[in-house]
Amino acid sequence: MKTLLVLLGPTGVGKTDLSIDIACHFDTHIISCDSRQIYKEMRIGTAVPSAGQLAAVPHHFIRTRSVLDYYNSWQFEVEALEQIHSLFGSREVVVMTGGSMLYIDAVCKGIDDIPTITPELRAELMEIYEREGLERIREMLKELDPVFYDQVDLNNGKRVLHAVEVCRMAGVPYSSLRTNKPKDRGFRILRIGLNRDRDELYARIDRRVEMMMDEGLEAEARALFPLRHLNALNTVGYKELFDYFDGQYDLAEAVRLIQRNSRRYARKQLSWFRRDNDIHWFHPDHIAEIMDFLAAEGVG
Repeated sequence: MKTLLVLLGPTGVGKTDLSIDIACHFDTHIISCDSRQIYKEMRIGTAVPSAGQLAAVPHHFIRTRSVLDYYNSWQFEVEALEQIHSLFGSREVVVMTGGSMLYIDAVCKGIDDIPTITPELRAELMEIYEREGLERIREMLKELDPVFYDQVDLNNGKRVLHAVEVCRMAGVPYSSLRTNKPKDRGFRILRIGLNRDRDELYARIDRRVEMMMDEGLEAEARALFPLRHLNALNTVGYKELFDYFDGQYDLAEAVRLIQRNSRRYARKQLSWFRRDNDIHWFHPDHIAEIMDFLAAEGVG
């Protein structure tokens, strides 16, 4: 049976190492479902796999886009499914790993059919966004779709902007087009959730931030500072350094805030994933236990 094996979990839990071990075992490829690792300019701050790791297993959707490109979960759904079906032509198992909740749901459950946004409308709204800021886009959404306005994370500029695009393009509220009905993919999807004891996870996150700084995250963020208005850079690790460059606090405080906000993001990821009863949870170091589970499920 063709199986998409999804390894998900919070930031810093250890998804990359395990996904490579499992992909090697099944002689297959890895689909990255990380909404930031897809950007080629954001290598250090998004913990892109090392050159050795990328060489060990073929990866897809790693550093394939520029932060200047508009990209969202709808596009990822189409492109990832195309890649998965192509790989199933010669393999029984494909591994997908990452922690971006919307990207995972886009592939596993599907996104409702949404009208294609014309370049002209997208450019018009982007101009408003850049000229008048996110607050103006929020006001537009509240007028066009008060139901979704009450549901969406109003600090997520990309989601707010896209909802306004859909409202304008379709001529109806975005919320009226969202059915939340899972789509049939034509292959089995098996989700493995990875988690650790909270103190252990938080220590790993703090240590990883320190390693990123040692690897040159400050310089990477400084090079991207002129583009800070882009939604791709509204990301933990970059936002805090941008504020440091603006003189809001010193470097030590920036690092502390990156660590704190990374831990908060991990909690948000876990809250999201725990709503899905189809996820089977394991400690990422318990590889034998995970492999036994996969064998019992007939994977491979």
